Amino acid sequence: MMNQNISPKEIVTELDQYIVGQQAAKKSVAVALRNRYRRLQLDEKMQQEVTPKNILMIGQTGVGKTEIARRLAKIVQAPFVKVEATKFTEVGYVGRDVESMVRDLVENAIQIVQKEQYTRVRIQAEKKANRRLAKVLVPGIKKEQKQSTNPYEQMMSMFNTMQQPEEPKEELTDEIRVNRQSIFDQLERGALDSREVTIEIDEPKTQAPMMNNGLEQMGIDLNETLGALKPRKKVERTVTVKEARELLIQEESSKLVNDADINSEALRLAESSGIIFIDEIDKVTSKSQQSGEVSREGVQRDILPIVEGSQVNTKYGALQTDHILFIASGAFHLSKPSDLIPELQGRFPIRVELDDLTAEDFVKILKEPNNALVKQYVALLGTENVQVTFTLEAIERIAAIAFQVNRDTDNIGARRLHTILEKLLEDLLFEASDMQMAEITITEAYVDEKLADIAKDEDLSRYIL
Repeated sequence: MMNQNISPKEIVTELDQYIVGQQAAKKSVAVALRNRYRRLQLDEKMQQEVTPKNILMIGQTGVGKTEIARRLAKIVQAPFVKVEATKFTEVGYVGRDVESMVRDLVENAIQIVQKEQYTRVRIQAEKKANRRLAKVLVPGIKKEQKQSTNPYEQMMSMFNTMQQPEEPKEELTDEIRVNRQSIFDQLERGALDSREVTIEIDEPKTQAPMMNNGLEQMGIDLNETLGALKPRKKVERTVTVKEARELLIQEESSKLVNDADINSEALRLAESSGIIFIDEIDKVTSKSQQSGEVSREGVQRDILPIVEGSQVNTKYGALQTDHILFIASGAFHLSKPSDLIPELQGRFPIRVELDDLTAEDFVKILKEPNNALVKQYVALLGTENVQVTFTLEAIERIAAIAFQVNRDTDNIGARRLHTILEKLLEDLLFEASDMQMAEITITEAYVDEKLADIAKDEDLSRYIL
């Protein structure tokens, strides 16, 4: 399942497809990731001794800190959670407690393991789903069920139906059987995929917000506990056969897998391969403290035992945090890493400083990565049969304006490109749906016409770009 046997060079190559520059940061995270794979090859006794080398990324907003961590988790399919340090409050205050980041990590691990287990049973689940669809499309003759006159039996029957609704009894004639088999064969071939069908499925679980912070800290989900006491509701959906099959496959898959196995595997996965990304850690230093705020240092002291290694209770069982990889990041423009409490500093031995982005970097960001912004807008306008081409000079001009606005106002890194491109293409995005098979070239002159005046006026660019 997990693609952990990947070399540091391969990790960097993968990251290069999405993130421009920042080679030092990429190298550090690649080594940290490979060390986790190496640890798992050791004997059990030595495994316990080798702890992850946590990373502290330092750099302006918008230079790629979060993107590096997010892409990293996708490369190795590891459980990953991103949290903002400022969202937490010291124990005893109203707000999220720091242990919730570990519980969120386990939820993410559950999804990864569940997806893998569902993939294993898909063929079997698809057959069951097609059988259920065939029953819906060719219904049998409903039988009248005899009601018991014994009050005790009636009560037990009602209770059983609440927990697991009974399927209505039906009578099958030879004609129904033949028709049902014929429909089943067509469903298997996908011949009926575009046909509409009304199906009954279990009502999807809704995640209600936690009302009791104390219960959350104990790893108890009150909503789920109460949900188990209520009867399972069915909802009707009218969808295409293709969509119905997917909904029923999900339902059938959940019956074919063992939840206890998923939970224990997810806990193990989160413990050995989880990555927690703590953003804005510089905002919880005492230097960034404003009068009247909840103690920032208190939040650091609460984070410390989790990073050091402690046991956290979740609704799936207890989890040990010793081998979770923590990546913290912050701009540190008002404070510095040494303003963190010494114990926490010591838990992030690898320091990586990310470079500020230059105009040349912006040119690369606009056109090189797999998810480059220019490619995104070309694809979006392509859906309206409008073919847009950007000249190299236009891209260089956009990059120069982004660099200039960042320098003259607030430096928000690559995020500045989003606002500039949206403003540049605003009229085109507005008119595109009324154009027919248009071909448009964005030139340097077009960029200057739309943006040059705004970029020159510092006050105006603060508001618009």
